[in-house]
Amino acid sequence: MKITSVDTFVVDFYRTNLVLVRVCTDEGVAGLGEATLEGKERAVQGAIAELAEAVTGLDPTRISGTLYELARDWYWRGGPVVMTALSSLEMALWDISARELGVPVSRLFGGATRDRVRAYANGWFSRASTPEDYAAAATRTVATGFRGLKWDPFENYDLVIGSRQLDRVLAQIDAVRSAVGPDVELFIEGHGRFDVRHAILVAREIARFDPVWFEEPCPPDNLDALVDVRRASPVPIAAGERWFGRQGFVPALARQAVDFVQPDVTHAGGLAELAFISTLAATSYVGFAPHNPSGPLSTAATLQLGATLPNFRYLEIMATDVPWRPDVTDERLTLTEEGDVLVPLGVGLGIELDLEEIARHPFTPHPMRLFDDAVYDIRPHDERSFFNLGADE
Repeated sequence: MKITSVDTFVVDFYRTNLVLVRVCTDEGVAGLGEATLEGKERAVQGAIAELAEAVTGLDPTRISGTLYELARDWYWRGGPVVMTALSSLEMALWDISARELGVPVSRLFGGATRDRVRAYANGWFSRASTPEDYAAAATRTVATGFRGLKWDPFENYDLVIGSRQLDRVLAQIDAVRSAVGPDVELFIEGHGRFDVRHAILVAREIARFDPVWFEEPCPPDNLDALVDVRRASPVPIAAGERWFGRQGFVPALARQAVDFVQPDVTHAGGLAELAFISTLAATSYVGFAPHNPSGPLSTAATLQLGATLPNFRYLEIMATDVPWRPDVTDERLTLTEEGDVLVPLGVGLGIELDLEEIARHPFTPHPMRLFDDAVYDIRPHDERSFFNLGADE
């Protein structure tokens, strides 16, 4: 079997554009991957086009050797564009191998240890502005079955936060905690907003609400800062969505910088690299909770890892999405009454593209808004759930 082509398909998804990848072979077996890179879709498309030239004619089942040689021969190591392109190719190659064998991808990583994973919702708070808005949105989301809620309550703050600003943040978290009660897990997202002093201040103040973690409290490019925050924080620290490959995670684990690691299967090197990182995390008894705010292919791959990795703790997933999410693929996810997402059954990654529907939603520029007052505007006004709700088998 030989690779004959590598194609990309871009889909407007309101907050960003999904970049979906298809690798075709001369035996008619095709594999799928995702290379969504918020705000840099055209850059990653260019990188994938260069990858296509390098891999056409190669054996798609020779995954480890091909990925090693590509990373070596490209000269530039790491970074979001290169690593996202490589990750999407790796994902598609595992899909091809599993499809050829007629098994789920999880079988190639040791087989399933579970048939469901605990999920927490992101994106549930779209268009909320007051504490009352957040409380109402949280209540609605929990009613659908989610038992975990994540959000960034810090508006457009940059490195520092004033006392009045902090009061607004605490009022918002308090409203959510009061609305959903003590049994719903809260995850507080920082998006790398704070310097060390203010990150520690925030961590100490939000501890009263018993969050599972404070995520990415300071920018991702200074490990010393993260170590200092974690040592002083009464709240567990999570990080890793903007680290690339094992080289990004080994120092953090060695220095005990985190309580949870959050590699993204579309950025950190693909399925095998995430499996390796999960093993590294397990040796330090650090929780493994992949970053996954993107599209159906990223979710499908992450769920395959969730099925097989023993220390997989949480699945991040959007609570709602654009109305056309169920149309661009045949993704069909079930959220149980206990707040778990069932791992879909099927061959490979268990998902297919609808190219005609994809063509109806072409590329649309979406600048990132993390330091904009509209950071909370994460979903369209006609957003809807894409889950089968309430089933338990």
